[in-house]
Amino acid sequence: MTASAQPFVPATGDLPTLKAAAPGCRGCDLYRNATQVVFSSGPHDADVAFVGEQPGDAEDLAGKPFVGPAGAVLARALAEAGIPVERSYLTNAVKHFKWHPDSRGRRRVHDTPARTEIMACRPWLTAEFAVIRPKVVVALGATAAQALIGPSFRVTRMRGQILDWPAAAEHPANFPALRPPARFVATVHPSAVLRAEDRDAAYAAFLADLTVVAGLLGATNGHSSAVRPAPAPPAAAARADGRTRNGPTR
Repeated sequence: MTASAQPFVPATGDLPTLKAAAPGCRGCDLYRNATQVVFSSGPHDADVAFVGEQPGDAEDLAGKPFVGPAGAVLARALAEAGIPVERSYLTNAVKHFKWHPDSRGRRRVHDTPARTEIMACRPWLTAEFAVIRPKVVVALGATAAQALIGPSFRVTRMRGQILDWPAAAEHPANFPALRPPARFVATVHPSAVLRAEDRDAAYAAFLADLTVVAGLLGATNGHSSAVRPAPAPPAAAARADGRTRNGPTR
């Protein structure tokens, strides 16, 4: 039997209903070693949804997404790009922290979720999107992009480019369709900035991607903003290989 969170996801409900149900999820085994489920933060009518990989160590302890060092990078970039955090929804493709102890047993080391774990948790994402119906969707890192678009998506080739949403999604019918269509942008996870040899250059590239997102938000809210459209890629290109040089994402 394929692992899935679907039996644990309320058939209908608002964000408080979903959040209340999430601690009882046993759709995969990641809950066994996690401190707690980490669901999301942000308003139910957010303009933009940011999807990361999974909670990190700090998030697992706090019970909130993006409160660790990578979250600080994201908060700085949102402010500098002009994206209001109060209109942003922050969540992860996987809701529990996957980790292993280091050789001394003193530190919890991040493990990348397996494809089966990502797909098991996907019903939570689709339920969240049914509520918030964002105008712009941003995948932070390869795992998030592959959870949304499919396993062949490559962030290094497609980062900062604009795709229609949910047309670009794997199984688009799982997500609400808006008129005009929402937009999708992929970029690296902010933890990749922290791991980069040249952090300044990595941060500048990350900020450039979020500036594209800010332009889209301005356009969808009726303001004239320059955005960087992608060439219309064939489906195979839009779903190109998702492996990145950024290492594990959080």
